[in-house]
Amino acid sequence: MSEIRLTLISRDGCHLCEVAERDLDRIVPGAWRRVDVDSTVDLQRDYGDRVPVLLLDGAEHGYWRVEEDRLRRDLARRPGEPRR
Repeated sequence: MSEIRLTLISRDGCHLCEVAERDLDRIVPGAWRRVDVDSTVDLQRDYGDRVPVLLLDGAEHGYWRVEEDRLRRDLARRPGEPRR
């Protein structure tokens, strides 16, 4: 993966966020970025306490847990290709 397609909306001190970060490091090391939910009012409004939230190509892929099989399947698709 040459471009960063994954964004994890996360929060410092959040146990589930730490688990999701470890999962992403294992599944796609270096191919994701972390954004602090508390960095903007818009992120706080949109995601609040529903973190971690994983975005794939800017669209919500899931929250609270990383679904590894689904993530791998969806990453194999080209950006813009419909997901099932």
